[in-house]
Amino acid sequence: MIKNKMMEQTIIYLPLKNAMRMKVYIPYQLKDIRESFKKLNTTFWHPEQKLWSIVNTEENMKLVQQVLGKDCRVVQTKVPTKMKTCELSSRGEEALDQLLKSLTLRRYASSTMKTYLSMFKVFLSYFKERDLSQLTKEEIEGFIYAMIKNHQISESVQNQLINCIKAYYEHVLGYPREYYEIERPRQSQYLPGVLSKAEVIQIVNSPSNIKHKAILWTIYSAGIRKAELLNLRIIDIHSEEGFIFVKDSKGKKDRKTVLSTNLLTLLRDYYRECRPSYWLFEGQGGEKYSESSVNNIFRKAVLATNSNPWATVHTLRHSFATHLVQQGVNLRKIQIMLGHSSPKTTEIYTKTIEINNKNIESPLDHILRNANLQT
Repeated sequence: MIKNKMMEQTIIYLPLKNAMRMKVYIPYQLKDIRESFKKLNTTFWHPEQKLWSIVNTEENMKLVQQVLGKDCRVVQTKVPTKMKTCELSSRGEEALDQLLKSLTLRRYASSTMKTYLSMFKVFLSYFKERDLSQLTKEEIEGFIYAMIKNHQISESVQNQLINCIKAYYEHVLGYPREYYEIERPRQSQYLPGVLSKAEVIQIVNSPSNIKHKAILWTIYSAGIRKAELLNLRIIDIHSEEGFIFVKDSKGKKDRKTVLSTNLLTLLRDYYRECRPSYWLFEGQGGEKYSESSVNNIFRKAVLATNSNPWATVHTLRHSFATHLVQQGVNLRKIQIMLGHSSPKTTEIYTKTIEINNKNIESPLDHILRNANLQT
């Protein structure tokens, strides 16, 4: 009886400091409570977590407690503990320098090198008294297990740890790839978040500042990544040929993507007003525009339009690909514009297209419609 009571209990997960939203669990059986909660402003359903959320304010906390009732449990959200590092020995510093040299010679992206070195320092701190060349696969997997158990690291962080370790053993020590084939997490089958066409138009048209508007238009209309936007030069806009040249993108690849005629008009107005000298989007001193500024522009637009609060700048790229699939554009062309090495990566967008009875007829409806015609 107690177990059933717990299973049917609603839960509020107290948000962390400065968190924008609070999470709420409502059991499937409690339909009336769920429907009442959905009527509150700013509620959102997270299918991967099986949780609801609402904007984190004192007023909303009171409203949620009223809706969920006196049996609602309040649970403190756990904060993952930071992975520890320590001052490295001379041998550890040498190993870190060797990895940096190897990554630099192989022309890894600066962001990737920064991540790998940070992760490798955690590895070196854990095995600070050991000779790395003598570690076994089992000991390395024991380290990964400790990070998962003690620090609740995510799947992406787990993969980053494995990648930096393998980079050291394979590129620095010259061990064969199969020697340390470390167990990786099972790949999650999450679908990328996608905005509706109406949401996209609202978001990209939200800024009154012409540079801010041009930034959002460029990301969505060309399907480019945030880093690729910041690396765009004025000469990369090929107005006569109708394409944008994306230089040195992820995986050290150049590619072309579509240049929207409407974007071109906006970019010409933006150029006349802002007069960038080299980079398409520049800071006040003529340097590259900052990543944090792009994030702020997007977040402000999302809040102003009351759009999906969990959307990110990258969601515009996912939406670009999904909307092209909906338009019937050839997947190979979409793959080229996105810069995917494998068509399998692009095929995931065929799973994000809208499914409803407006664009697909259920076989039941088809049978009954034809049966009615015959009677």
